Amino acid sequence: DEMEYVASELDRQNLDFPLLVGGATTSKAHTAVKIAPKYRNTVVHGGDASRTVNIVNSLLSEEKSAEYKKELKKEYDEFREKFLARQTDKEYVSIEEAREKKFKIDWENETIIKPKKLGITVIEDQDFRELLPFVDWSPFFRSWDLHGRYPDILEDEKVGEQARELWADAQVILDKILNEKLLKAKAIFGLFPANSNDRDDIILDKDGEEFVFRTLRQQLKKSAGKEYFALSDFIAPQSTGKQDYIGAFAVTAGFGTDELVKYYEAQNDDYSTIMAKALADRFAEAFAEFLHWKVRKEYWGYAADESLSNEELIDEEYKGIRPAPGYPACPDHLERATIWELLKVKETIGIELMDAGLAMYPTA
Repeated sequence: DEMEYVASELDRQNLDFPLLVGGATTSKAHTAVKIAPKYRNTVVHGGDASRTVNIVNSLLSEEKSAEYKKELKKEYDEFREKFLARQTDKEYVSIEEAREKKFKIDWENETIIKPKKLGITVIEDQDFRELLPFVDWSPFFRSWDLHGRYPDILEDEKVGEQARELWADAQVILDKILNEKLLKAKAIFGLFPANSNDRDDIILDKDGEEFVFRTLRQQLKKSAGKEYFALSDFIAPQSTGKQDYIGAFAVTAGFGTDELVKYYEAQNDDYSTIMAKALADRFAEAFAEFLHWKVRKEYWGYAADESLSNEELIDEEYKGIRPAPGYPACPDHLERATIWELLKVKETIGIELMDAGLAMYPTA
């Protein structure tokens, strides 16, 4: 793991500064269990960049720094001990047993809808204003350590005033981004024939070329009668003789972010720098929501009559899922590389996979 390696190298070279860990797929558990033991100095999970501001202020404070570091070490040591203790109590079943008890769909009576448009579609320059109704603003406030659901948070008794100030500041930068078209959003997606096999794989056909997604089946022991899921369960098996389909996509709202960040950095405006990144992240998520909506209603068309509010979209009340590599339903980051090869993402719209961890660039 690249993050563990970096921590080990910092320790080997006897460097003496705090190590902050952040990013979409990082967690306090991973930081405490995997990274912190590799480095003798302070290691802390910061989450989003905006949330990290308070952490950095505490670390740099002459009055609070020493005590804060001491509290962090105690907190992470205790967290790690409890986490590892829980792991020793876990029991797993064999892959054979998990497959025997997998989630089963009655494929004989299942209606499979063929996509209206098979193959790859490219969106070169998505209008940001069209994405606005799909933005989930609640995580934006959480990234600044203001917890509550938008828009209710604006009237919250405890954090409402701060939330309103933050919201007003965000609107200024948002207007600048929209009016001056400072960011560019691109996407590529494809819909393909696919079937699953008895090894939890999903095999799809791209113009006669075979691509394989290797899904992972749950093996943590469950109570009697509970199923062990894998994503392949939701694709018709080859043995049924039924043709099923699958989609794959990549989106970004981050082209232009580097230039915008440099603009604010030149003015020593760290607040606006972090704000710009946070807004780009929100638009990237909104673009994914928007694209999934378009696919359901138009390109695939299996939910042509869908009519859901933004709140219902946020609550995922639609038909279908969009699992992402690195998250629980699809924990293997390597599947991102399969998507990039399948869609030719880098060659077509310029989103790159940057390192051994397959981080995306632009990051939003």
